[in-house]
Amino acid sequence: MKNLYLLLAILGAVIPYFFFVQFFSAEGLALGRFVSALFANGAAGGFSADLLISSLVFWLYMHQQRKRNAGPALLPFVALNLLIGLSCALPAYLYAQET
Repeated sequence: MKNLYLLLAILGAVIPYFFFVQFFSAEGLALGRFVSALFANGAAGGFSADLLISSLVFWLYMHQQRKRNAGPALLPFVALNLLIGLSCALPAYLYAQET
């Protein structure tokens, strides 16, 4: 599973960034437009809300694991979650737990 988590973390970084680069190339670095696009319609809003809630649950889970001394440090994975996304941060966290 360890190698699969690593592969998924890499894919979870590359694939979202492909779309982010397309968006920012077309729209520029206007964060307001980016946030508006996240909730542009019901489908996009539903996916965005799902991702935000899932990220919060992931952070709470990591915090609980850390309190039990059963998980790696939180900060690198929170940073991955904020800078890349949950699709990278979660498998990277699982990979780190396997190490």
